[in-house]
Amino acid sequence: MSKNFSSEKIKYMFYTVSHPVEGYYWIRHTDKGSVPLAIILVILFAFSFSFNRLFSSFVVNEIDPRTINSFTELGGVLLLFALLCVSNWSVTCLMQGEGRLKDIAIAIGYAMLPFIAALNIATIVSLYIADGEEAFYYLILVVGIAYGIIMMLLGIMQIHNYSLAKTLITLILTLMAAFIIIFISLLLVDLINKIYSFFYSIYIELVFRV
Repeated sequence: MSKNFSSEKIKYMFYTVSHPVEGYYWIRHTDKGSVPLAIILVILFAFSFSFNRLFSSFVVNEIDPRTINSFTELGGVLLLFALLCVSNWSVTCLMQGEGRLKDIAIAIGYAMLPFIAALNIATIVSLYIADGEEAFYYLILVVGIAYGIIMMLLGIMQIHNYSLAKTLITLILTLMAAFIIIFISLLLVDLINKIYSFFYSIYIELVFRV
């Protein structure tokens, strides 16, 4: 476990942010990445998202803090992260992708770092801006989100050894696969509920007849 959180792994995580193409290449070919670190970044992103919604200035934030549940949002972010990883892995397995599931998790997880930085910096900046100066807040968010998306795109491209065009097609198919997985999951949940209701009704009938 300590190997996953070594100073070398942490330094390489920040190196990947500043040199995404080279960083993701060596993560795939020399195993320099860390899945636990990637998961921690996803968790930090979830809490940063909640922090932004809770504490941003009223100038840019109209959300009622009482409606926000950080742990519910954390669960949603982790489920979305797992869904994207599995969807991309299932699609790329059919499209000769070279990346493993752990590589995909690292690629997506490390791309959260710009999101985390942008959300927290924007939240702090929002406390010092006046009405009409919201552009500074949104500029920080746009830059962070754009860089995070670019990192994610380059990461998927590098670990699977795809061209840019094939990467974009893969990402579209990944979203489609994610919707299919959600649809099948909802069908299974509904089927399980119906089976449970059926046997429960039989049980109730037997109890009242005996």
